[in-house]
Amino acid sequence: MSRLPGALNHLPLPIIGSPLFIISNPTLVIEQCKAGIVGSMPALNARPAAQLEDWLAEISETLAAYNLANPDQPAAPYAINQIVHKSNDRLEHDLEVCARFKVPIIITSLGAREDLNQAVHGWGGVVLHDIINNKHAHKAIEKGADGLIAVACGAGGHAGVKSPFALIQEIRQWFDGPVALSGSISTGGGVLAAQAIGADFAYIGSAFIATEEARASDAYKQAIVESNSDDIVYSNLFTGVHGNYLAPSIRAAGMDPDNLPESDPSKMNFGGDKSKAWKDIWGCGQGIGAVSKVQSTADFVAQLRREYEEARGRLLG
Repeated sequence: MSRLPGALNHLPLPIIGSPLFIISNPTLVIEQCKAGIVGSMPALNARPAAQLEDWLAEISETLAAYNLANPDQPAAPYAINQIVHKSNDRLEHDLEVCARFKVPIIITSLGAREDLNQAVHGWGGVVLHDIINNKHAHKAIEKGADGLIAVACGAGGHAGVKSPFALIQEIRQWFDGPVALSGSISTGGGVLAAQAIGADFAYIGSAFIATEEARASDAYKQAIVESNSDDIVYSNLFTGVHGNYLAPSIRAAGMDPDNLPESDPSKMNFGGDKSKAWKDIWGCGQGIGAVSKVQSTADFVAQLRREYEEARGRLLG
C-alpha cells in the first residue's frame, strides 16, 4: 500500500467521488461522505462566490454533527476542487475561504502551483492533483502535491488518452504516495481492479450524476441510464480542453457529434459565469453502461460496496 496521509487513511471504501462541474452540491457531498467515500465538489459550483462560505459551513457542520452521533462510523472527509488555470479569477478568494474552514482535501486541476500547495499544507490539508500523463505527474509532485489523480482514457469531463495500465505503471515506477484512478469506473469490481493495477482509490464521477442528490436535470440523469460507451464523444470544442460528452446532448444543441470542429486551446475559460456550455452539453465518461437506474447516493455506494466484496470473493475463490 502507498504512504497515505491521515485524511485518506482508513476509508471504509477506497473511493473518491469526483467533483462534477455544476452538478456537485453540498447535499451530494454530504451523502457521499456519510456513506464512507470522499465527497467532493468544485469551488466554482458556488455562484456567486460568496455562496462558497455558506456551502462549506453547511458541509462542515452537518458532517461534524453526524460524526458526533456516529462515533463508531464517522463520515469520510470531503474535498474541494480548485481550477488553477489563469482564467479562474476566483481562485485566490476561494482558497481563502477553504483556508478558513480548513478543508481536509484540495483537488487541483489545470495547473500546479507551489504556493497553493504550501498554503493548503499550512492549514493541515492534503493536495491531490489531476494529471493525464507521467510528465504532468512529475511536475505536480515536484511542486508539492501530496498525491495524484490519474485521469485515464474514458473518464468524464477533461479526460486523458492513456490506458490506465500504462499510466499507473509509469507513475508507480517512481511515486509511492496516494494515487486515485479515474476512467470508466462505475462498479465495485472496477474499484478493485483500480487497486489491483496499483492505484489506492477509484475516482468515480459520471455514475453519481444519476443519483437523486446530484444537481442535474432529470433528462441528463435519464440519458446516463439509457446510454453506454457508444454514446460518448471526445472533443475539445466546448472548453478548449479535450473531454468526453454525451452525444444526445450535442445533437439537442443542434450539432453533429460525429463532425465537431476543433477549438482553440487558448480560448479556455473556467472563471466567471461561463457555464452555459456545461448546462447544454453534458459531460460524461465511458463507464455509464453499468448505470441502470437513478437512485440515492447511499444506495449507490451500498451497491458499490456489495460489488466490491463480491469481486474480492471471486478472486479469492
